[in-house]
Amino acid sequence: MPHSDASPHLPASAHVATRFFPLSPALRPYLSTIYLTEVAVPGGARVEDRLHPEWANMRFIEGEAPLAAVGGRPAEPAPRFVVTGPTSHATYFAAGNMRLWGIGVLPMGWAKFLSLPADELADRSCDGDAHPAFASFAPLAAALRQVNDVDAAVALIDAHFCALLPHAPPDDPAILAAHRALVDDELSSVADLSAKLALSERSIERLSHRAFGFSPKLLLRRQRFLRSLGRFMLDPSMAWIDTMDHHYYDQAQFTRDFQRFMGMSPRDYAARPKPILGAAAVARAAAAGAAVQGLHQPEG
Repeated sequence: MPHSDASPHLPASAHVATRFFPLSPALRPYLSTIYLTEVAVPGGARVEDRLHPEWANMRFIEGEAPLAAVGGRPAEPAPRFVVTGPTSHATYFAAGNMRLWGIGVLPMGWAKFLSLPADELADRSCDGDAHPAFASFAPLAAALRQVNDVDAAVALIDAHFCALLPHAPPDDPAILAAHRALVDDELSSVADLSAKLALSERSIERLSHRAFGFSPKLLLRRQRFLRSLGRFMLDPSMAWIDTMDHHYYDQAQFTRDFQRFMGMSPRDYAARPKPILGAAAVARAAAAGAAVQGLHQPEG
């Protein structure tokens, strides 16, 4: 059964719900989860939220196009099939009445299904229907528009990705090893990562940009931040000092990271309503074991 929750931070008569669905075992090394977000708001209103940094996502949208922007870019209407690469900045979005199917794409999945280096779409989104790198997913975008049944849509998405596996390139074990190392909360430096993978720091740098989108130093900093944020998302009553990852020297360092990744202070973020992500974090943790996609444990 999918896990779901609805947000308490909504205008009167509005409703937001996100559900997460399991994947076929064959897809679990490559994708984090399939999810469905439904937003219903009265009178042409929109609900605003900020999505934390994460791995790549493909999203298929029906209804009103949400406004979205990675980092400080101007918000623009999202295309019906929008692909967002790995991010190191918060993504602002404002959603009206819509239904959104999403697929979280892990680094192994990016390398498996796409020939495009991850850093070419890092901190950026594109129209999946127009970009040649995503041509194999255009039929899925068209097919989903014809399906109203939730279970049938999940099966359609799962089957589409499974059908691509026999024709995909072989797995690169270094990507899986690097991803496992990144989610290890004892890893603290690029030198540690190099030693753990038995690769030179130069090789780690190339692998990191190609499969993960960013330098290994930035990825380690992002993971440290996400571990802290994930604790807060599951229990917003916690003081920030109690959520801080043990690799932070002090609260000032954490605050600088928060500003870098979310574009605001921890205090400002805590005070903002989180009409979509607040409830989704709890549902995601129940369904996939982590409150945020960047902390997802890779399988394989």
